[in-house]
Amino acid sequence: MRTALDTNILSALWSGEPVSSRVSRALVEARADGGLVVCAPVFVELMAHPAVTEHFVDGFLRDTGITVDFDIEEATWREAAKRFAAYAQRRRRSGGDSPKRLLVDFVIAAHALLHADRLMTLDAKRYSQDFPKLRIL
Repeated sequence: MRTALDTNILSALWSGEPVSSRVSRALVEARADGGLVVCAPVFVELMAHPAVTEHFVDGFLRDTGITVDFDIEEATWREAAKRFAAYAQRRRRSGGDSPKRLLVDFVIAAHALLHADRLMTLDAKRYSQDFPKLRIL
């Protein structure tokens, strides 16, 4: 049985939150039942934790046997898109704020920076502060 981990699980552990001992026990049990895995977006969020470095994250994942699935197939992206679209539609119908897209925005900007010459966006302000060298159109 392979267990996928959400960012908040490891964040709670690293921050020493009151639930950290319970989280630690649950991780040990889950690992005994099979492999532990985080997907690439969780890895990205882990790197933003205030108390860690890249060396720490890589070492922690290696030492605990948690693998990172950097290769996310199309079916996963399509499922996420379908569910995010439904969420966004519900949020608009309810009169709530616009759907939050912070992580996706960072992935898009990083990709554009590394694999394109510029990024076309209607939200230039969001990208310009965090990606000052990214050409925005």
